[in-house]
Formats: sequence, C-alpha cells, structure tokens
Amino acid sequence: MTATILNPATEEVVRTVQLASVEETDAAIARAREASPAWKSVAPGDRGRLLRRFADLVDDHVEELAQLEVANAGHTIGNARWEAGNVRDVLTYYSAAPERNFGRQIPVPGGLDVTFKEPLGVVGIIVPWNFPMPIAGWGFAPALAAGNTVVLKPAELTPLTAMRLGELALKAGFPEGVFTVVPGKGSVVGERFVTHPDVRKVCFTGSTSVGQRIMRGAADQVKRITLELGGKSANIIFADSDLELAAARAPYGVFDNAGQDCCARSRILVERSAMDRFMEHFEAAVRAVKVIDPADEASEMGPLISAGQRETVRSYVEESTEDVEVAFRGDAPEGSGFWYPATVVLPQSTRDRVWQEEVFGPVVAVVPFEDEADAVAKANDTAFGLSGSIWTRDIGRGIRVARGVEAGNLSVNSHSSVRYWTPFGGFKQSGLGRELGPDALDAFTDVKNVYISTD
Repeated sequence: MTATILNPATEEVVRTVQLASVEETDAAIARAREASPAWKSVAPGDRGRLLRRFADLVDDHVEELAQLEVANAGHTIGNARWEAGNVRDVLTYYSAAPERNFGRQIPVPGGLDVTFKEPLGVVGIIVPWNFPMPIAGWGFAPALAAGNTVVLKPAELTPLTAMRLGELALKAGFPEGVFTVVPGKGSVVGERFVTHPDVRKVCFTGSTSVGQRIMRGAADQVKRITLELGGKSANIIFADSDLELAAARAPYGVFDNAGQDCCARSRILVERSAMDRFMEHFEAAVRAVKVIDPADEASEMGPLISAGQRETVRSYVEESTEDVEVAFRGDAPEGSGFWYPATVVLPQSTRDRVWQEEVFGPVVAVVPFEDEADAVAKANDTAFGLSGSIWTRDIGRGIRVARGVEAGNLSVNSHSSVRYWTPFGGFKQSGLGRELGPDALDAFTDVKNVYISTD
C-alpha cells in the first residue's frame, strides 16, 4: 500500500510513500526488541556522544529538513527552520541526560538501599501531522537517552521529515533497530504499537478521541502511555494590560501553523470595559497577517494540511448549524491549495461548538468577561486544559489567574507554551503525563529498588 503526499499550498504531488503492513510493523518491532539489550548496555557517555552526533547531523541538514516540511506540511519557511532547529536542540539537551540519569541512596536500617532507573525496552511513538519534526524529537530524544529502542510512526499525511531523521540517525552511528521510522496508517502501524506485547510504552500526540482508544487498548497489557491530546486554550486579556501589545500578539497565539496547534489560543476572553478598544486593534493585526506561499520568507501563515481539514474548519463557520457571527477576516490566496483566511467570530453562547470544540484551524472566538472570577470560570468551561495566556500589568493577578486556570502550560504576557527545558502536558482531556524538561527520562524508565543487607 502507498500514500500520495501532496503539497498543501499547491496540491501538487511531492512523493509517493510505501506504507508498512502489519507484518512489516512486527518485523520492525522485532528488530527493536533484538537491539534493546545491547543499546541498554552502551556506556552512558557513549550514548550521549551518539545523540550529540545525531544533533550535529540535524544541524547540518536544517535547511533541507525545513524545505521538506514546507513542501510536505505547508509550514512557513521561518517556522520550519525553527522546527528543524528544535530537533537539534532537543537532541543536544538530552545528550547530557544518560550521564545524569541518577538513582538514589535511601537510608534504611540494617543495610544499604539504592534505586536504579531502568529503560523500559521498546517504545512506540505516534506523531501527528501538525508538527511532525519537533513532536517526534520530544519523544525519541529522551527515550533513546534513557536506553530504550524506538519505533516511530509519522502521520500518513506528513512522513517525509521523520523518514529523513531516521536516515540521519543511522548516519550518526545508531545501530540498526535502535531508532526505526515506520510509515503507515494509524489503524495498522499505530494499532500494532498498542497491541504488540514487545512495545512496552506508547507515546501519542493527536486527538482526544484517538487517545481514548489508545488508552483503552493499552489497558489490556497495562502498557505505559503518554498522551498529548486536544486543546481549547484561553487568551485572557484584562483591561489593565497593554491592549495594543496584547492585540498585536493575539493573532500569533492562534493563527500560527494556520491554527493547527493543540496550544492555539482559540478562545479570547476580554474584560468587557476593554472589549471595543481591543477589537479595534485586533482587527488591524489580523488583517496584517501575511497569508502567502509558505516558501516565501515573508510568509506568516500557510495553508491547512488537507481538503478534509478545510471542510472541518468550514463546518464551524460557513456551514455551521449555529448562528455564527463573523466579526472580520484576513486575506488568503485563491485557487490551488487548502487555504482558509484568519477568521474572528463572536459566538452567541459559550455553549456554541466554535467555543467548546477544537476547530484546529485559523478560527478564533471572542467573548467578554466581567471580572477575574468570571474570566477563570469561562476559561475553565471546557473539557480541555492544555495551555493559555493571561495579559495584565498586575503580576499578582497574573499569578492568581494562572493558578486558577485548569491548564498545564500557562504564560503571563506571552503566548509561549513549549520550551524543551520545561515540562509540557495537559490537564483534563488534554492528556496524561509530561514531555520535555529535566525529568523527561522518568517517563521512559522504571524505578528498580535494590536492598543490600549489611547484617
């Protein structure tokens, strides 16, 4: 079976990719299982050295990887360069981890007690189509650093950069079977990662509905999972904030990657007394977003990933059964490509689908709030809890609201969500577990306790 990879900006064929069968997936898992004991035994310093060599090769190929992502995923060239660089930086960061994967010595009577952090074995990583490179790296870098072998399934729509990273890993000197990229359908390769007994853990980033299915399937073998799922994040703007700055930054908190971002601030809450002033500045900022050919250095937003995703986005606006009021829109190219303009809507109710559900496109809903308590209540009125922003000059308020909002990653006067130095993950139906940060290896190890009697 094959998949035809299209350029989302032009609808032209980029490449045809062979998709793995169940038997080919089993063979890849078997090679990973076979390679596991030797990889676990590699000296920590040597494992770190290989990761640094991998990082250096990624750095040498940043432009190649970026151009590949522009063609395959429609990412702007600026974003794509950052994403390739992020893989390099994450590999470099975790290259220091093998020599710092510390256990503990615990005081006990009658002997010596120590703990070891043991690798799990084979780890299956299922990567989404919205950020193919960085999300892959967030999984495989700490997993490999901890001494696990990895089988990675890229999304059917965007496999090309993952396949190239697999080639670079081999070139860096990783033994066969230690890091294997297995392109294929989720119902085939992804499902086999969940059901195969030799895969000891599954990391999945994607929709909440698929995450729920993986969670149910993993229960049969009590298989470890990390889930990074959907989001419906709030951008809370208080009247005391720098409204011009908040309005100028707001488009980039939601329209980055054409809104195909689990952390997108797709709900904007504005203190009622500042609503009119904010919307005036926000309209100018939205209309100024450059939605052009993603290969153009000036591009700030590219197309959606597919025709199907564009239809999904339209179902929340043009084809919605609810009375969705469009406040204003930006521009988008016409003709070939899966383009959709940056769109700002005013929902009639906070029960509307566009307010409650993850659109995963360049659509943002704006509602007013009355006071701090109302802002927190409206922000928390969702099944999700991944990210969010708070804009205020009152740092005390910023801290109070950040503690009150039920989300895993919050920023005050910023839209930053992910830094590889800090943990990333969601509350509620936005996922389980944490990625990145100094403790990432804990998710890829088991703690072994050893007691030695001195009696």
